[in-house]
Amino acid sequence: MLDPKSLTIGAAIILQIYVTLFVALHDWVPLGRFNDVKAVRATEPAGRLVTVTILSTLPFAFGAAESAVHSAHFPAWLMIFLWISYGVATYGLLRSWWAPYLVFNEPERARRYQAMHGATHAFLPLHNGMRPNTLHVTVHLAVLGMVADLALLTFGFGAR
Repeated sequence: MLDPKSLTIGAAIILQIYVTLFVALHDWVPLGRFNDVKAVRATEPAGRLVTVTILSTLPFAFGAAESAVHSAHFPAWLMIFLWISYGVATYGLLRSWWAPYLVFNEPERARRYQAMHGATHAFLPLHNGMRPNTLHVTVHLAVLGMVADLALLTFGFGAR
């Protein structure tokens, strides 16, 4: 039977793999009603989309790979790297999705997101002209799950 710390590390690796795959593929690989790659490509110039995908994927791929290599125990440098990566990701998702959806009306962002994601599956109601789609909600939950895992690994389990 696995101990809680090993389970938490395993969950962290799985969450990181999901986040990495999402960032790398969600604008490129059609997933039925969960994304609209044609709409994204019509909205974003191809060169910018390639650049953003590569630059956004690299830190998550690196973190996931190093986490798998050090699955017995995450070294301090890796924990710092993961805290920074997922801290920035949390800020980004709050700033780009949840603050405009829940608090601040950003009509230009709402128009852009509607053009890219308006035809995708969503279960949340429209608010401030925006509606986070189901696929983005899943990755947001994975990012928050990773932050919770990092908190457990940092402050739980008899942390130093």
